[in-house]
Amino acid sequence: MSLTANDRAIAGFTMTGHALVHWFETSIPIFLVVWLAEFDVAVGLFGVIVALGYAPFGLGALPGGVLADRYGTKRLIVLCLAGMSVAFLLLSLANSIYAIGGGLVLWGVAASVYHPAGLSLISTGVSDRGTVFAYHGIAGNIGIALGPFVAATLLIFYDWELVATGLAVPGLLAAAYGLSADFDPVAAADELDEETEETPSSLTDILANSRALFASAFAVVFLIVSFEGLFYRGMLTYLPEILQDLPALVNFDPGPGLEGIEPGDYIYVGLLVVGMGGQYVGGKATDRVSPERGIVGIFGVLAALALLFVPVSELGLGPLVVLCCILGFFLFAIQPFYQEAVAVYTPPEGRGLSYGYTYLGEFGFGSASIAVGGFLLGSFELAVFFTALSAFALVGAGLGAFLWVRYQGTPSE
Repeated sequence: MSLTANDRAIAGFTMTGHALVHWFETSIPIFLVVWLAEFDVAVGLFGVIVALGYAPFGLGALPGGVLADRYGTKRLIVLCLAGMSVAFLLLSLANSIYAIGGGLVLWGVAASVYHPAGLSLISTGVSDRGTVFAYHGIAGNIGIALGPFVAATLLIFYDWELVATGLAVPGLLAAAYGLSADFDPVAAADELDEETEETPSSLTDILANSRALFASAFAVVFLIVSFEGLFYRGMLTYLPEILQDLPALVNFDPGPGLEGIEPGDYIYVGLLVVGMGGQYVGGKATDRVSPERGIVGIFGVLAALALLFVPVSELGLGPLVVLCCILGFFLFAIQPFYQEAVAVYTPPEGRGLSYGYTYLGEFGFGSASIAVGGFLLGSFELAVFFTALSAFALVGAGLGAFLWVRYQGTPSE
């Protein structure tokens, strides 16, 4: 099925929005390295501040879905793009750690509404939803890689305040584009089945369906996603800072004229680029491997990689780069498996609500590892931090095994 003009318009709008959400999100850890030096504060305190900024990104997913239904998806996405850009403009003016925290909170609140609004717009406005969902995911991965790459490169030549301003510009342009974008956000509404039309709209319905979800296997899936979020957010937030201080990189000489390059930032970007391949392979593998087995296996690999990080980093630059590439691959390869698990273990009429809870667990509860990680990095040896991440992965593997044994073959009806 070829995309209609309306499908293409919505695809372009949502792909731009998805890319920019992650453009901003993954550039923040690059700035974290600069902010720690600029404001001379303990890693633990900064971890709490950054966690408070990231937390609304997930906590706002459920109310974001309600707002999208009430006020319209296009309007909400435009406000999201404008809000994220304004947040980065405010960050560029920050002169204290608390101002940084305020800017990050504003970013998190603005960004939180994108996923429920964007996915809802595609589901109601696009005829060929599968194709546009695929393009939408690819755009998000491009933003994940480009955000830190552009931030790291610009920081070689400019002060961080100017770089933060520059990163806000695409968001402002996208918001202006969104105001003039012309499409029908409910063009495919007549194609939705009756179950979709019965999506709960009142607080009573939401609470009743939530109780039903958490009385089923979805409760285990939610915990799996939350522990994946703890590993994902803790790893990606602090990895740029960790890489800067590793012996293999401290004495790295990039050559004449390239003295400002931080190789750790580009290893981090490389990890994210490899992650795009991991997400693609993981998505393909869900056709052949059950979500439970995929979750158990990949969590086990992630747990091992976390424990190996410190000893491998002591072997030199080459082994470190290889380990980071493998880590990036599996860090993103697990995502299609838990997304498939949500689909398997929830009834169709609760699918939208269940994905809202999924983002709450991934980005909301997962942000707690930023505060925990900051405390561990500031108080203990580096190995303790990676041991904690490994423990998160092992708990996730155990929950996956429980799902496999207890519920396999008996999805929610």
